[in-house]
Amino acid sequence: MTGRKTILLTAALLLIAATGGLLTHLRASQKLGPPGVKTSPLDSHLLQVDLPEQVLDYSSESVPVDALTRGILPKDTSFGQRLYRAPDGFLARVNVVLMGSDRTSLHKPQFCVRGSGWSIDKSEPAVVPMTRPRPYDLPVTKLTLSPGKPGTMDGLHGVYVYWFVADHEYTREHWQRMWWMAKDLLQTGVLQRWAYITYFAVCAPGQEDATFERLSKMIAASVPEFQLAPRAAP
Repeated sequence: MTGRKTILLTAALLLIAATGGLLTHLRASQKLGPPGVKTSPLDSHLLQVDLPEQVLDYSSESVPVDALTRGILPKDTSFGQRLYRAPDGFLARVNVVLMGSDRTSLHKPQFCVRGSGWSIDKSEPAVVPMTRPRPYDLPVTKLTLSPGKPGTMDGLHGVYVYWFVADHEYTREHWQRMWWMAKDLLQTGVLQRWAYITYFAVCAPGQEDATFERLSKMIAASVPEFQLAPRAAP
């Protein structure tokens, strides 16, 4: 690693550490902001993220959150999960994790991906052109995956697309989300309620680009149905 890269990495780690310390210090007096996704109440402190039942020609079914995930994440974490199926059998899983007052509901996505048995072959920024509620480019991170161990995942590869959204902001970057959250809390006393959104599909080796194109079309059609940022032009 070059000296310049070392300096940049050190600065980024210090920024994340400082952000975490600041958030902890301000937590006692914070107010929780509204989510950037559509929700409905489940009980006194949990919400259900309202993903659309039908997207394009896909049918879907709700996927319950497993007990392990609920046990690991803070008790006020809310979710939305659906499995979408196209007429030709193509499957895409959409998952939303919505933080509550505990910011540790969300963490760096790569940890979960590797923990699920996948190896990350490539991580790259991408954009998905959107037309609703107004034309804009949605920034996402695209992970190209392969089995973490030979002989697992039935030899399939995967494409994992993610980004973060709050009431009035969205980003593909974990560190950007952390910085905005700290800045907003410091300036307004409001803790932004961020959601972590993922779209995932498996594919045959060599079909990663085509799979990302299918996911992009699905994102363009489905995201306006549940994501509240950006707002429509006045």
